[in-house]
Amino acid sequence: MKLKCTLLLSLWTCLTFAQELYFPPALGAWETTAPADLGWCEDQLTDLQAFLDERDTKAFILLKDGRMVLEWYYDDFTQDSVWYWASAGKAMTATLIGIAQEEGLLSIDDPTSDYLGQGWTELTPEQEAQITIRHQLTMTTGLNDIGVNVDCTDPECLTYLQAPGNRWAYHNAPYTLLGAVIEAASGLTLNQYLNSRLMSQIGGIGAYIPLNYNRIVFSRARDMARFGHLILANGQWGGTSILGEEEYVTAMSTPSQDLNPAYGYLWWLNGQESFQQPRLQFNFPGSIIPTAPDDMFAGLGKNDQKVYVVPSENMVVVRLGEDAGEGLLALSDFDGLLWEKIMSLECGVTSTQNIAEGPLLTLAPNPVKDQLQLNTHQAIEWLHLISLDGKRQALPAANQVDLSTYPSGIYWLEIKLEGSDPVVRKVVVN
Repeated sequence: MKLKCTLLLSLWTCLTFAQELYFPPALGAWETTAPADLGWCEDQLTDLQAFLDERDTKAFILLKDGRMVLEWYYDDFTQDSVWYWASAGKAMTATLIGIAQEEGLLSIDDPTSDYLGQGWTELTPEQEAQITIRHQLTMTTGLNDIGVNVDCTDPECLTYLQAPGNRWAYHNAPYTLLGAVIEAASGLTLNQYLNSRLMSQIGGIGAYIPLNYNRIVFSRARDMARFGHLILANGQWGGTSILGEEEYVTAMSTPSQDLNPAYGYLWWLNGQESFQQPRLQFNFPGSIIPTAPDDMFAGLGKNDQKVYVVPSENMVVVRLGEDAGEGLLALSDFDGLLWEKIMSLECGVTSTQNIAEGPLLTLAPNPVKDQLQLNTHQAIEWLHLISLDGKRQALPAANQVDLSTYPSGIYWLEIKLEGSDPVVRKVVVN
């Protein structure tokens, strides 16, 4: 009886969820929700729009329950303009792998050499056979990413560093080769598979375009929003199952390994106890975006191409444009500032009220030559400066830090504010 009730409750929950979500047609108008109907205030909306403009945004979309709430374009960008996703496209590839597995074309526990053939790396046959599709999805192949061209997919570029599963590294080449895995498994080109299995089903268009070794997704902003909404709906689209393997959908948006808890299957995960940054081999404490909801997960690309999915809010957010400030591969200070403003849109909510998950903190100037000013309303308990090789040094717990004696380069400042978990900010010393 208990089991029966549980199943009925689950069914009721799924049906209720499906009824709440709206799915836009391939052609015709996209239903909207007015910001005022959500209790959002004009002043905060104006502030958000100006912030996005200042940060060289080209397109910004916010969906709530699938309906369009905000759709802003800047300069000469329009609904029909096409832009690149950069590494946010990893989330698309992870979804296609899941669809291929559901079709029985592959298993993510298969050795990659089953599809790429023996010799796709410089490893011994025994070493190579240990690398699976799952390792590619989780960035744990163990292939060397130190002092090499991390985009190069030629066998001579793919050398042994550690056994697979023992090291997390943001290594582009093994990820890129997932496209070749899909092609070998399906007998179709990657773009044929993308559009026949996914984009045509959700009313979108898109394509992987080769750029040097990389394959970069290009689409319109609305197509990216449709994709985010598909993932919000657990792979379902208006009664059609695009990716119905529940275990795989869950695995994409939950920790895929213990090395970097903030990484699923090529998706970044918020609300975890620690995270690694691309190119760094140590973990920072806390969430990747403390100002965003804990259950948010995201496709994050270079120059701040973003698709955020927030199940607790039935929300999808898309941002396309130029570099918003730091030129990082995935995470940047833009994420935290953007979500601070989104979570403050409701009338009567100020940013300081809204940031229980993370502190309000700005650094200036950045880049810095000598004195770095930390602007915050909270007391500073301690500071650590971390170099790119992982060396950590304690600094005086003060609002002004002298960095004049440090060599030029990129550093990470780990900051513990009173009453908050430690946060990390990038600092560039000139």
